[in-house]
Order: sequence, then structure tokens, then C-alpha cells
Amino acid sequence: MSHYLKFTRRFVCKLAIALAATLPAIAPSQAATKIQHLVSPGGIEAWFVQESTVPLIAMEYSFAGGASQDPANKPGVGNLVADTLDEGSGDLDSEAYHEQLERRAIELSFSVTRDYFHGSLIMLKEHKDKAFALLHSALTSPHFATADVERIRAQIMSGLKRDTTNPNALAGRKLMEMAFGDHPYGRPTSGTLESVPTITVADLKDYTHRVLAKNTLKVAVVGDIDPATLGKLLDQTFSDLPAKADLTRVPDIVAAKPPQRAFIPLDVPQTVITFGSPGIRRHDPDFMAAYVVNHILGGGGLSSRLYHEVREKRGLAYSIYGALTWMEHSALFIGNTGTRANRAGETIDAIQKEVRRMAEDGPTQQELDEAKSYLKGSQMLALDTSSKLAQGLLQYQLDGMPIDYLEKRNALVDAVTLDDAKRAAKRLWGQGLLTVVVGRAPQAVAQPVAAPAATKAN
Repeated sequence: MSHYLKFTRRFVCKLAIALAATLPAIAPSQAATKIQHLVSPGGIEAWFVQESTVPLIAMEYSFAGGASQDPANKPGVGNLVADTLDEGSGDLDSEAYHEQLERRAIELSFSVTRDYFHGSLIMLKEHKDKAFALLHSALTSPHFATADVERIRAQIMSGLKRDTTNPNALAGRKLMEMAFGDHPYGRPTSGTLESVPTITVADLKDYTHRVLAKNTLKVAVVGDIDPATLGKLLDQTFSDLPAKADLTRVPDIVAAKPPQRAFIPLDVPQTVITFGSPGIRRHDPDFMAAYVVNHILGGGGLSSRLYHEVREKRGLAYSIYGALTWMEHSALFIGNTGTRANRAGETIDAIQKEVRRMAEDGPTQQELDEAKSYLKGSQMLALDTSSKLAQGLLQYQLDGMPIDYLEKRNALVDAVTLDDAKRAAKRLWGQGLLTVVVGRAPQAVAQPVAAPAATKAN
């Protein structure tokens, strides 16, 4: 099935579910009191919120490994597995399998990140038995038929070829290479034009057998189902998987030390600038302070410092953002913007100046108070549907958070002091930035510039 047809099918499924019911808002304070640690009769664990307002069930789950388990010379194996796992299984070929999904408006999908192989399953309550059965079939007896694999491979190759003229894709890929080198994090999760043609069906089967195993499985379910019924369905779905994954060890790594700059020439109307720096990992004591101070610098949309300096004050770009990315073995701050080629140098200077100011002086108390207020309130909107809540609960499990984390989160945000924020800012940006420029930039843009005054991270 083509990516276009898959998109169309998923749109139709989402529309059918939306027409069936309007999802209720679930405030974190309410959801936290309802989260159950469910253990099925067969030992499958899940975080579960029973929500009977609408006849809908949303499940998010993942297995450890992700794209980091691709062979070093074959990046893209996990991604190809994710795209072909639902292309026929058991006694159903690809067309029949998707017809079963469509007929019942079941939304089933797989994806891969650097650390995890993710799955999502959303269904109306009346179709839960069939939905879980189809998922079980895909996980335990995928066909990986040659014709289907070649069709999906061609689609991935088409996307990779488009990426060669996509400035954002080129910049993002180069930044990860710059930050992580030959570490698995430095390899593109979707593979390369050279690696994807070499991936065999045997590679797909080997990856599936090594990665999709019960001992690394994390599950989150929100919806109209009772615990006993859910436990039985979880056993029926996951119990036939291998007991233990056979994962290749991935070492911890600190992103490359700034400042560094790379330039990729590309004849496009707008020059793209992607920038970053070593981040702060999820269990670092400074993580929450980093999360708050990042919101002030670049994560706060129209209220961020970068937006004010680059967009409002100088009119250099339409939008600009910065975000913290944390992984199992490293962390990264990543930002992005786009501007006219003849203003790329000015834009980089403005970004570096504001980043340096934040690293040296930190935020003001007013900025800190406003950021904390926003971050506490926005969490309610981030988890306002069953699907979003399931995604959030899964992420908290992957992050190693306690099951009552939602109840404690706002207090953790409130506990961030001005000194904490200043310390985190210095750690994140005290050494400057990794910068990638893609576009019709003047030659001067490609040249390294003097490093900003470096301040040792604590």
C-alpha cells in the first residue's frame, strides 16, 4: 500500500472516530488520580486510564532499540520494518489486511526513533477484539513479501531523493552528523540512498526478532475498557513475542563541543539555519531548569527571546524556535529558522548574540515567572484527548518517571529558581553553537567565525 493510500486510510479512520464521538478533555490533575499500573495475567505491564465518556480506546506502546539497532552499514532497517510490518500478516495479504482496518476504522501505525520502535492503535470499543488481533498478527507473523518490501523501499527512496533538495532535511541530518559523528545517533533513521537498496528481507526479519520482545515493552492505554478485559487483550497481543530482546549495546555520548559551523550550498529561495548545542539529559538534576530556560530563549513561540530579536526586532525570519531533545544515551538542544540568503550572516549573528546573552546573564525573574506559569497551564492542553494522554503516559514511562509524575510535575516546575535557570543556561549555551547553513548563502556565511566568550559548564 502506498504512503498516499496509507495517509488516506488513516485520515478516513480518524474522521470516522471523530464523528463517532468528541474526545473529552482530561486535565492532568484528574488523569493522574486515575492512572493504574495494570499487570495482565501473563505479566504484561501497562499504565492505564479507564475513560468511559466515549466508546474509544487508544494504545501507545514501544520496544527499546529503535534505529540505534540498525547495522552500522545499513541505516534504515528499523524504518523499513516500521513501514512494512502492516503490509500483510498471518493469512491476510497487504490488501486484505488494510481492508480489515478500513472496514472498522481502526488506526494502526508503526514508527521508529533513534531509541525506540513505536506502535499506535486507536479503535472504537466495539472493534477492540479485531483491532488487537490484527496488531498481534502484524507483530508475530508479518509477511515481508518481496513485492510489498520493494514497493515500500521505492517509496522510501523517493522520499530520500526529495530530501536531497530539502534544506531543512539536509540541515537536520548534517547537524546530527556534526553532533554525534559515527555514533548510531549520527546516522539518519530513515537510511540513505546508498544503504536502503542493500537492506534484505533477512535484515527485516532479523531486526524484528531481535527488537520486538517483551522485556523492553512499555504500554499505555486510555479508553473505554475495563482492566480485566484489557489484561486479556494485552496477553493475546504480546505474549507470543520473544521473552528477551537481543540488542546491540549503544554507548553514551556527549554531543560535539561548539562552536562549529557547516555550509551546504543549495539553490533554494530561502536559506535555512539549524543550530544546536550539547543538551541536558532527562535525569540530570538541571533538566527541569533547562526545560524552563529553553522556553524563555526559543521554545515560547511568540514570547521567546529569539523570536523577539530575530523576527520582531530585526524582521530577519518568519519564525524561529529552539527545543530540547533527550535520548537514552545523550541530549541535544536544537533550533531552526529560515531567512533570505543576503541576511543569513546577520541572522546568525543575532542568534549567537542572544544565545550568548542568555548564557552569560540568564533570564530575568519576570521571564522565569511567566515561563513557569505558561508551562504549568499548557500541560493540560497537551494531554486533552485520550490519544494525547496515552502518548504522554508512554513517554513518561520511557523517561523513567514515577506513575504519579503528572501530579508532581507542576511542583517541579515551580521549584526552579533563578539561580537554577542561570546555571542551566550556562551549561547549555556557554560554549556557543553548532551551526548548519543550507542555501544560496554568500561565501562569508560558510566561513567559521570567532568563538563567543566561552564559559565553562558546571
